[in-house]
Amino acid sequence: MKEKMSSGGHKLGQIIGDWFEEYFAMNILQEIADDLDLYLDSRFIKRDCRGEKIIWKDLDGNGVDYDFVLELNGDNEKFGTPLAFFETFWRRGARHSKDKARDDSGKLLPMRATYPTSRILGIISAGDFTKPAQELVKSRSIDLFYIPKQKIINAWKKHNVIIDYPDTLNENNKQKLVLQVIKKVNEVHILADTACELEKIIGKSVIDNYQSRIKSMISAPPISYGIANNFREEVKEFEDFSEVTSHLENLNHLKNIASSNFLDYKHSIHYQAIYSDGNIFERDDISIMKAIELHKQIGNTLNHFRNLDT
Repeated sequence: MKEKMSSGGHKLGQIIGDWFEEYFAMNILQEIADDLDLYLDSRFIKRDCRGEKIIWKDLDGNGVDYDFVLELNGDNEKFGTPLAFFETFWRRGARHSKDKARDDSGKLLPMRATYPTSRILGIISAGDFTKPAQELVKSRSIDLFYIPKQKIINAWKKHNVIIDYPDTLNENNKQKLVLQVIKKVNEVHILADTACELEKIIGKSVIDNYQSRIKSMISAPPISYGIANNFREEVKEFEDFSEVTSHLENLNHLKNIASSNFLDYKHSIHYQAIYSDGNIFERDDISIMKAIELHKQIGNTLNHFRNLDT
């Protein structure tokens, strides 16, 4: 049986979306990774420690795939500590923008509760993305870098490539348009050159400001910490990382030498790390050792950025 050809509009959307992800978003994020000495994972990179998709598990053990992840101490053979998760997309039309915003932000949100080092949840978007959809993303404290549709069209037009069409265009003419685009993108350097043209259209200062924002947020330390036992004694607040380390180690020492009654009372911990942007990582009903493990993950990140500045 002859395989049914996908619609021209869908195929064109895939071409532009893949180009935007690989040649524009990846380039911007790779520069951030290089500046911060981090590993950028992407489906366009072959990596021995994973398959084709970039899968990270949430607290419930569900695997979710992402477009990009910035990792501390990651490499080809092992996963690092995740510091930022990103989704990217291109939308030619405004229909279902809010659904897209809800879906992508819904994919990202579990990572904030799962990993104490996950400082950035971001979406890099282009095309026709409505204001209500953008507001939904921002309301969930997800960083948004948005490029209007016309700027994408203009970047391709520079190379005499037409990527937009009237909604009334019939399927036959859509297929012809797709074939012309496919022929053009097979030319050497056209994808990279178009991405460079888009960067010029957007402006260096806009891209620099975005990269600076991400670097600032991802390297920002907590401003305070909170520890309590699970019976909700008053939360003890700490401003210094080392004070929390000492407190948790002391609790662990007491647990090891105390009676079984003390073990029952102190067996679980409420841990929180509070950041100046209003985000709070917190985990309830965890063991003291788990709290120590989470706190060390934050400590490793703090040490990385402290050493980077020296």
